[in-house]
Amino acid sequence: MNMDSRMRGSEGAGTEPRNADVRELRSRNLRMLGALAALFFMPLLASFWLYYGTSWRPGGHVNHGELIQPPRPLPDVALPLISAPDSTPFRGKWTLVYVGDGGCDASCRNTLYVMRQTRLALGTDMTRLARVFLVTANCCAKDYLAREHAGMTVADASGAAGAQLLGRFPAGDRAHTLFIIDPLGNLMMRYDVRRDPRGLLVDLRRLLELSQIG
Repeated sequence: MNMDSRMRGSEGAGTEPRNADVRELRSRNLRMLGALAALFFMPLLASFWLYYGTSWRPGGHVNHGELIQPPRPLPDVALPLISAPDSTPFRGKWTLVYVGDGGCDASCRNTLYVMRQTRLALGTDMTRLARVFLVTANCCAKDYLAREHAGMTVADASGAAGAQLLGRFPAGDRAHTLFIIDPLGNLMMRYDVRRDPRGLLVDLRRLLELSQIG
């Protein structure tokens, strides 16, 4: 065997292990890519299977109040205003509304307290939220309302125009209920204040954060 043959044999012997190393490295890389792809796609495939392949569905809402669906546009009616810091209620701002007797018994006072404190808890956003008391009869405990709830619009809804407006509000248990009106005048949510009132605050913060109006 001449010198050239020996050199070629030596090079061939060294090349084979190197090729094996390259193949092993490539195989390892492919396995790693496969594992990464599985980590990425498996949750996606699982979610598709849960949604389309089973009867399970995720919870449809994260709000704490009861959505009124579809939202109910409020009629533009003129009510006698007992206290009117906002001369155009239900327009341009988010609004919390209480519907009840103007004598304002214990349940009324508790609900108005929750309304006031929730607004205060909004901090700098409180100016984006109005408060309205729609009085259905016996108007009104003016001294109490002026002392404890300054800045709240009080409107007499006991007449025909009031009946037209109140007809848009769910009847239910209004004595412990606060309603949310959006800045376009749509009735969209209701809350029972006997439940954790922090849910009302959480929902209002979310609405104000997402809202481009009001």
